[in-house]
Amino acid sequence: MVTPNAPQVGPQTWLAFDFGTTRIGVAIGNSLTQGARPLTVINSSPTAARFSAIARLIQEWQPSRLLVGLPVYPDGAPHPFAAPCQRFARQLSGRFGLPVVMADERYTSALALGQDDQIDAQAAAILLQGYLHAAIDSA
Repeated sequence: MVTPNAPQVGPQTWLAFDFGTTRIGVAIGNSLTQGARPLTVINSSPTAARFSAIARLIQEWQPSRLLVGLPVYPDGAPHPFAAPCQRFARQLSGRFGLPVVMADERYTSALALGQDDQIDAQAAAILLQGYLHAAIDSA
């Protein structure tokens, strides 16, 4: 995994993941436009099918980096579900050899609008858009 402030060279395509034990929301975005959009929702289980679906997305979209949401409480304290999300991020890094960044996902699910079956993808898009804007603003 990489540090959030690692330098970026040129435009970057990102895939973002809103990890859950039932579903994983996926969004696509890029650093050039700072835009992100919901892409799809994949089932978390079985594990082999999960990573097969992710592999297809990575092959299709050719991202340079991956982003995984890190759940924290409103006061910034670690959330118990942070550990499974961190494990998922390590698995992504190990399986696909891409830089993986984790970002605070507070309120992304609450802000997500749309059909129930796409809420997780919308939350991933909100996470990614917020991260891209923050990264550009801090540069």
